[in-house]
Parts: sequence; structure tokens; C-alpha cells
Amino acid sequence: MQDKELGEYSPSHSSSSKQVPCSHELCVMGPNCKSPKGHCPYTVNYLSEDTSSSGFLFEDMLHLASVGGNKQGSPVQASIIIGCGSRQSGQYLDGIAPDGLMGLGPGDVSVPSLLSKSGLVPHSFSFCYDKHYSGRLYFGDQGPASQKSTSFLPLKGNRVAYIVEVENYCVGSSCLMQTGHKAQVDTGSSFTYLPNESYEQIVSEFHRQVNVTKIATQGFENCYKARSLNTMNIPSMKLVFSINQSFVIENPVFHIADDQGGVYCLGIQRMDVDTGIIGQNFLMGYRLVFDSEKLKLGWSTSDCQDISDDGEVHLTPPPSDASATPLPTNEQKQNPHGPAVPPAVAGRTPPKPSAASPPLNPYRYCIAVLPLLLWSAYITYII
Repeated sequence: MQDKELGEYSPSHSSSSKQVPCSHELCVMGPNCKSPKGHCPYTVNYLSEDTSSSGFLFEDMLHLASVGGNKQGSPVQASIIIGCGSRQSGQYLDGIAPDGLMGLGPGDVSVPSLLSKSGLVPHSFSFCYDKHYSGRLYFGDQGPASQKSTSFLPLKGNRVAYIVEVENYCVGSSCLMQTGHKAQVDTGSSFTYLPNESYEQIVSEFHRQVNVTKIATQGFENCYKARSLNTMNIPSMKLVFSINQSFVIENPVFHIADDQGGVYCLGIQRMDVDTGIIGQNFLMGYRLVFDSEKLKLGWSTSDCQDISDDGEVHLTPPPSDASATPLPTNEQKQNPHGPAVPPAVAGRTPPKPSAASPPLNPYRYCIAVLPLLLWSAYITYII
């Protein structure tokens, strides 16, 4: 399915790559190492069934430049942590993320966290998906003053992911008052997943308004033959957050082509848990701001071209005698016998509406920063 050359990261081909030692404060598995000077290992388990990645951590440079406004700053190098997988399992072997994942979560080892600790930018970032499945990613962006927002919430007392409270859903002009739940906003999930009770109500109302015979295909329960569905009559959907902050999903369906015109499927799946996942299909056409300083999710409609009209992101460069902004100290501060940090949590990968990409070679691909929130490998990201 790929029409581009993939650019896998290889530590041996990078002149600035360094092994992260077990003594480093960001080495969660350091207490399990035989020697503090050993190479720091990592393991990440995902919600996707039997999907995991394990390997070793490396430090390398991310090249950044200021954007927006009239002043264009000089490029800056920033140190980040990269996890290079030596063993992958589950859906990695089915072809997901062929050129790696970028960790954008609130954890200490994520890219936004490291850039903020280095003093380069505020602890915030934005991304934008347009309707052609391309987009932009800006570190340090806190969004326009006119954006709407809702608060991030802890999950079981921890802030391990970007969790929001959905009060209810609206389908067309009908608002369903008993459909609220907590949800993880996850750019790594192509589709949206809802707890069973909310799912049943929303899907039933959507089907009632479409009023076309429903079929199931390729893992999706709610599909309609393209020739029988007037796409102009597909109802919009809206998420309602606290203080009546609404988030409109203009087109909640996606098209699967075939020789007979294909089908349109509702991009929502059910989950057997109380916390849902808001995926890429609900986020398209918006500039989403993940602000860890204000603990808020912001959004505003956008064509994802540039932020120069309503904002700018400037880097604070390191001192002139420093070649790059460093990582935090290399000495561990935690108790080496303390409790283990739980594995990163990522949104489950969706059913495959089309053929999978060729299988990954599990010994070649690198995961950028133990991802909690994932940036799709199929998005063109500009930094």
C-alpha cells in the first residue's frame, strides 16, 4: 500500500546516536540491568491483542525550526529518546506503523516532555489532520485564543494518556443524553471506539436517520451500499463536553471501494470497557492542541496548511557554546528497588478495511519514544 520510500531510523547510520545507559533517570527498566553502564532496555505492551515492542533506548537529535509570524529563527537540535525494537509482536508483524511511531504522550520520555524540559518550547503541541489524510505537527503550539477547549482528566489517579469527559453525543439534531463516558484522545487509532451502552444508542440513532438497509463487512457492523445511500443525507455527529463545548464531526463515515461502487461504513466500533477512544476519523479537519501546562485539549477548525495566520511557535535556542539542547541528567533519581512503572498504553489498532501492508521485519524498525499517544505513520508530519 505504500507509495513512498520508508525512512527507517538506524542507530548505526547516525553520527549523533548514543546508547542510553541503565543509569539514566529516564531508564525505567534500569533496576533490572546487570550493570549501571549497560544499555537501557524497554518494553511496551499495547491494548491491541498480543501487540508489544521491546528493545533498547538510544539518544539522538531532532532538528527543529520556528514557524509562523515574520521572524524565522535558526534551526535548533534537540536531544530525544528513541526506542529501537529488537522484538515486535502482534499487529507490528501485520504491517502497522512501517516507519515507526512517535511518542506524544504526557510521560517523561515522550518527545513533547523532553522538548519542554529542555526549555525549547512550552509543554504543548498541536497536530492537524486534513480531509486528504495529511497533516502537520507543531511542538510548543498552544493554539489560537479563539479555540474551544475541555480539561484533561486523570485515569485511575494517573495522567498516562490524554483523557477527556464526553457528556453526550448528538446525531443530527437528536442529542442522546445517556451516552457520556471518559475517552482517550488517540491519534494512533484510525477509528473511534465507544463503550457498549453508548455505542448501541448512537449506532441505533444513526441508522434510524440514514434509513437504509444496513450490512456488515470487513469487521464493521454498520455499513451501507454506496448506490443506496445519498451521501448528502448522512447525519453529522457532535460530541458535547463540559460547559457546552461542542466538537462537530462532519462526516463520520468512510468509503470502502469495490467494483459495484463500494460501501460506506460508520467509523465507530464497540469496546467492552468504560473508557472509549476518540480516533483519527473524528479529528479530521481540526487543529488539536494538547496542552500539558494548562491540562486542556483545545480545538479549532483548520485546513492544516499553516499556523502563521493565528499564531506562531518560536524555539528558545540553547547557549551559543552548546551544540544541542541536552536531555535531563544521566543519573537515576528513583529508588532502584522501587515499584515498576506501568507499560505505556496506546489505542487499539482498528480492523483492517483493506489489505495489510507487507509484514514488518521485527529487528529493523525503531519506535520513537515508548508511545502513549501515537502519531500515525501515514501522516506527513512537518516540524
